[in-house]
Amino acid sequence: MRLTMMSDYALRVLLFAAAHPERLVTIDETQEIYGISRGHLMKIVGSLAGAGILRSQRGRTGGFTLGRPPAEIRLGDVLRLTEPDFEMVECFAPTNACAITPFCRLPRIVAEALDAFMAVMDRHTLADVVLRPKDFGAISRAGQESASL
Repeated sequence: MRLTMMSDYALRVLLFAAAHPERLVTIDETQEIYGISRGHLMKIVGSLAGAGILRSQRGRTGGFTLGRPPAEIRLGDVLRLTEPDFEMVECFAPTNACAITPFCRLPRIVAEALDAFMAVMDRHTLADVVLRPKDFGAISRAGQESASL
């Protein structure tokens, strides 16, 4: 199983916002920390804000912050928002053309595994994985040191 970049980036955006609850964070500083394109970040922030997970403010002094406390943001909910589907095998797709589908028992097992994965993600919230602001400072310093080598 592999999550899309959208999910990966959304979780990173939330981690950065959660590490700075006292202020709005900006797309620019998030881009600088992670090296993610501005377009991707704008789409992700818009999606998370539309779902109420983030709160955003436009304008020169704008930015974004968490829309709810970290303990109320379930990781499973973020994945459901950012993953286009969970079609783990062809038979889960609407365009399924697999010849053995009527006889195959694999889909039931894959669905059970996916349910278990999502149950674990639903048990954990953003509060379980929050980083400290100084962790991001270390990331930024490490990036600057490697760039100067």
